[in-house]
Amino acid sequence: MGEIKLRNSMTRKIEVFAPIDPTNLRLYVCGPTVYDRAHLGNARPAIVFDVLYRLLCHVYGKDHVTYVRNFTDVDDKINAKARETGRAIGEITEETIGWYHADMDAIGVSRPTHEPRATEYIPQMIAMIEDLIAKGHAYAAEGHVLFSVASYPDYGRLSGRTVEDMIAGARIEVAPYKRDAMDFVLWKPSGADTPGWDSPWGYGRPGWHIECSAMSHELLGSHFDIHGGGNDLMFPHHENEIAQSCCAHQGAGFANIWMHNEMLQVEGKKMSKSLGNFFTVRDLLDQGVPGEVIRFVMLSTHYSKPMDWTAKKAEEAEKTLRKWYAQAADAPQAPVPDAMLAALFDDLNTPLAITALHQISQSGDAASLRAGLSILGLASVGVPDWAASPDVDLSALEAQLFAARQTAMETKDFGPVDALKSALTDAGVEVRMSKEGVELIPTANFDPLKLEGLL
Repeated sequence: MGEIKLRNSMTRKIEVFAPIDPTNLRLYVCGPTVYDRAHLGNARPAIVFDVLYRLLCHVYGKDHVTYVRNFTDVDDKINAKARETGRAIGEITEETIGWYHADMDAIGVSRPTHEPRATEYIPQMIAMIEDLIAKGHAYAAEGHVLFSVASYPDYGRLSGRTVEDMIAGARIEVAPYKRDAMDFVLWKPSGADTPGWDSPWGYGRPGWHIECSAMSHELLGSHFDIHGGGNDLMFPHHENEIAQSCCAHQGAGFANIWMHNEMLQVEGKKMSKSLGNFFTVRDLLDQGVPGEVIRFVMLSTHYSKPMDWTAKKAEEAEKTLRKWYAQAADAPQAPVPDAMLAALFDDLNTPLAITALHQISQSGDAASLRAGLSILGLASVGVPDWAASPDVDLSALEAQLFAARQTAMETKDFGPVDALKSALTDAGVEVRMSKEGVELIPTANFDPLKLEGLL
């Protein structure tokens, strides 16, 4: 079939994916901070890396792929939510993780092999911090522990920035205990109203960046295949992860390939509450947008390109999926089409894979259509309720069209008949006419809203 090629953010090149061990592929993706509902932008990396996971499982076997996506359940945003609501932190994070699972399930995102919570790996974080101090890459000061950026010469390689540029472009309030403006926190003290753990540096909690380094090492080892996330994490989060991990495990290499998805807009504008275009995944689901439609729209743009969510795209995706589900509902199992795999092997080119699905649909190959939908996470057992043709009474329109036809036979003016037939066809209704009468049949593309005004 060929070789999987992926865009490596570290080298800025598309490279052939060469697993460290084909029997033990390892993938780490930064997951959500669990203090509120997942917004639409949070859904993009979840879907992108779910497709990558599905592809790797298809090629190498599910038993040979380990996928880790974490939950950040200790964070200042969570602490603020607890103070604001008066609720316990554990109660908030548990509820939010439940929401996240429900929303991701609705858009077809598979559960990873492991979903570690940061609070479960505090001992591993403390041990890594102690090791970094012992090796001269970190220092304790006033209850804090900070990573010394100057101790890692390759800092900035992922984002392509020099330390000087980062300092010049940053608005950093330099704390008095910092040796250098760019040094970042590995551990910080906790007060009575914030979560904390005993440590060699006093009662405190970890900084954000150290958690992923500790959890990825514990679950995947010091050298694994792919690390992913949104490109908003490239700096400083992923840059700091690299510095910590490479200094703690010198010569190990950390992640071979770094992958980052681009950001999301809504109707051509940055998603913002002030603009009134901020949506959570649950908002769209509650508005009646099917999860499969959300996923389809996301996959219609290459992960490395900015993605624009629009109502028109969602409408078109729903029509397409209605048609495809009707076609593929009773199809037998079949291999994933070569055209689909070729597209996904080419840097996870999901738009090209969707183009292949259109061609497969047009060819009438229902079995291949079903298999192609499956590898994109769009398959369904039968036709989902939302995609089924509604049980609608079209008898009044049948009578109207029959009467118009009778009139046209007398006047020889078939313009009104043709116009009505055209409107019905455009609404996804098959028109069958005979001398005895008219039969109207909703198809997979049926859109009842387009019938408004015809009666």
